[in-house]
Amino acid sequence: MSTSLPDNAAIGVFILFFVATIVLGSTVRFWRPLLNRRKAATHHSQGEEWGLGGREFGAWVTWFLVGGDFYTAYTVIAVPALVYSTGGFGFFALPYTIIVYPFIFAVMPKLWTIARDGGHATAADIVRARFGSRTLELAVAISGLVAVLPYIALQLIGIRTVVEALGYTGMLPLLFAFVSLAAYTWLGGLHAPALTAFIKDVMIYIAVLAAVIIVPIHLGGYGAMFHAATEHLPAIPGGRIVSQDQTVPYATLALSSAFAAFLYPHTLTGILAAKSADTIRQNAVFLPIYTIVLGLIALLGLMAHAAGIVTTSSSQVVPQLFLAIFPSWFAGFCFAAIAVGALVPASVMAIGAANLIMHNILPRHSESVTGSRLAGLGVKVGALGCVVFLNAKFAIDLQLLGGVIILQTFPALIMGLLPLRLSAPALIGGWASGSLFGLGLCWLDGLKPVHPIAFGGFSASVSTGLLALGVNIVVTMVLGSVIRLALGASPSTLQPRQSVRRQG
Repeated sequence: MSTSLPDNAAIGVFILFFVATIVLGSTVRFWRPLLNRRKAATHHSQGEEWGLGGREFGAWVTWFLVGGDFYTAYTVIAVPALVYSTGGFGFFALPYTIIVYPFIFAVMPKLWTIARDGGHATAADIVRARFGSRTLELAVAISGLVAVLPYIALQLIGIRTVVEALGYTGMLPLLFAFVSLAAYTWLGGLHAPALTAFIKDVMIYIAVLAAVIIVPIHLGGYGAMFHAATEHLPAIPGGRIVSQDQTVPYATLALSSAFAAFLYPHTLTGILAAKSADTIRQNAVFLPIYTIVLGLIALLGLMAHAAGIVTTSSSQVVPQLFLAIFPSWFAGFCFAAIAVGALVPASVMAIGAANLIMHNILPRHSESVTGSRLAGLGVKVGALGCVVFLNAKFAIDLQLLGGVIILQTFPALIMGLLPLRLSAPALIGGWASGSLFGLGLCWLDGLKPVHPIAFGGFSASVSTGLLALGVNIVVTMVLGSVIRLALGASPSTLQPRQSVRRQG
């Protein structure tokens, strides 16, 4: 089936919805007081207001905000593209989102309480308060900053993809994506994605529900769709969803992605912006609704095969499917939903990274909203560089690369909550070892998210992030034991410190 060319109707509808979202988010400081005129005034610094929304988001806003920065162009563009190319292996994103919610319920309220009591805005703030180490604080901050760059790059690719599908080529789509993101974030701060995330979700729900109902009807039903997809994908013996060689990478990618998901500065920003620990627990209960939508979106990759979509760029799978099946005007609406679905989380990512720069790398300027805006702009420039210079085979590889980096903060941030005898020097050594090991494997493997290993007759490809985290933990524990033996330290001297309020 050949795809139709977009017409002025598609372009007009896309511009209407995408620009309206940017305008609403960019002008939030003008119309938000009208919605809160009955609320008693609460005094926050300008930096905290821009970067954390004043820590006042309730269950409803937090649900959309956390879901908004968790389900992104990764979901709508990258996952269907991977399913289109590999089949069932691309569905590893579903178990990972199921694993992560008990983790949120058990761990994130504790982190929120520590952050609230200590006045902390970032993971690095929490780590410094627990271990009293400026070096460890910088290590965690740098990891968060570097990890989020390829993730934002994935969002820019999502916006660029739909602009290209509208008929524009060259550098214009990428520049359009960058400028729209920069304006949206600069003017609105965290309130922009928080108060427009519901628009993004409603638009994506409409597009996805239309796709999973209308597209199968158009193609002769789900049975015909699956049959057509199997003719285009590599055959797997025994009727398995994934091949035997894919089982271990499938499971380990799901596990490592779950561990990494809420270590990113943007997802943690959404958590810390909540107004209570109970708000986080409520969201952990209801966020699995997003997993249902994710599964439906992943099916778009199979639908594209059934629709006869052939493209050399896997990122174009979903836009080309919409152009082939839907009327031009509705395809434009779906493109706007995808673009907004990238814009909202990319904004939170940039703000989370800016918080790290202003609170941890340049802490003397943490209250400067202009400094935060400039830091966020610099982060987006770095993400633009990732798009231009990183040559990932699949767009999803950019997100998985960020996961390798951010997982190295797991021992300091999450294991640091446990009554373990961890010391800052040991954690720094583990962080350095894991980071170098993980990035080295990524470089050698051409940014592939898994690395082949073999021992004792067993051979499989394992998540690079999980391997690097294993190195990190082993080095941390060994160094910790060596330091205790060398110094003759008592257990009490190596316990994490109590959280103290961050000054300046």
